[in-house]
Amino acid sequence: MRIEPAAWDHPVVQQLAGDQQAEIIELYGGKTEPGRPPSAADISVVLVARDDDGTPLGCGALRALDDGAAEVKRMYVVPAARRRGVSRAVLRALEEAARTRGWTTLRLETGPLQRAAIGLYESGGYSPIAAFGGYAGDPKAADSLFFERTLV
Repeated sequence: MRIEPAAWDHPVVQQLAGDQQAEIIELYGGKTEPGRPPSAADISVVLVARDDDGTPLGCGALRALDDGAAEVKRMYVVPAARRRGVSRAVLRALEEAARTRGWTTLRLETGPLQRAAIGLYESGGYSPIAAFGGYAGDPKAADSLFFERTLV
């Protein structure tokens, strides 16, 4: 497996991000995610995991926040590649990319039904926090879970 940088608007990234959103909508009975959707204008880092033959396995992205932090967005692994360490590898690569940009904290939002994601974040050193940024006070985020990790 290799992890490569990509542009937010690259067709592979858009396909993976679209698949992630479709899965979220199905999982939550038609509800869309809270917060401002990511875009090419505000996503600073995009990484794509690929199998040795080049097949896309998953992705993740970072959006800069105002306080020396970044938000993890669009963490997704295709169903056939799950439970193979892809998400952990992408998350670690995102953390390294954040460090190289001088960001000291990563934050994220996830939903209570995404048990595998919650387990990934908790086992990766992320701690629960209150809603941050645009999520604070957003009624669509009332059931969301928020996590943060300080990068060292």
